[in-house]
Order: sequence, then C-alpha cells, then structure tokens
Amino acid sequence: MKILGIEHIAVAVENLEEPARVFHKLLNIKDRTTEEVPDQQVITDIFDTGGGKVELLQATSEDSPITKFLRERGPGLHHIAFAVDDLAAWLAYLKEHGVELIDEEPRTGAEGFRIAFIHPRSTAGILVELCQKP
Repeated sequence: MKILGIEHIAVAVENLEEPARVFHKLLNIKDRTTEEVPDQQVITDIFDTGGGKVELLQATSEDSPITKFLRERGPGLHHIAFAVDDLAAWLAYLKEHGVELIDEEPRTGAEGFRIAFIHPRSTAGILVELCQKP
C-alpha cells in the first residue's frame, strides 16, 4: 500500500464563479472540469495544474455537507485528498488501527474516482480523503 501523492486540495465556496475566474483567467490554468456529484450534493470545479489539482466545491442543496461547512466556518480549505494505490486495503488498515472513518466502504466521487473520507477527529482536525483512480 502506498500514498501516491496529493490528488487535490478542496476548497468550499459559496459560488464557483469568482474563484473559478481567479484560477482559470488570472492564473491561466487551462485544464478545467466541472461536474455535479449528486450523492455528495456538490458541483465540483476542478483545476489541474499538472502537479496536483484544486477542487472548488459548491453546494447544490441546503442539506449538503458543504452548506453546513460554509455556515460553520465560511469559505476555505475543506479537505486534502491523497491518491492511493489500493483504497480497500487502506480502509482495512486504518480501521484495524482504530482510525475513525466517515466511509468504511469506498464510494464513487468526482471524475469516477473511488473515494473514502477519514474523520478529522483521527487526523488532527483535518478532513482527509483517500482517492483511487478508476
């Protein structure tokens, strides 16, 4: 099992328009993908720098975890996602070592990645996502 690198850094935003303008127009990041992820109640706007991604997250409903995050903390860093080689093995390993998981089984996230989140109580207050390419 290996961590392959940082897959993306996710930022919760009220509206995609202004931050997307910064990344796309001002910083000239050309590789951009926008996708709705219904089961997570978000629209993702992903900017690929070639060395890592920035993922902007906008809620699509009042029940979205991003809506709750924005109410409590305001716009800003939401989570860090690490690319892994074997998500199921990582989840078993973490569970075996008493790590609190939000997702005990992988689910499908943006770009078709298999994903799972680790609870911030187990990671020094940082929401961590593990991602495996489809």
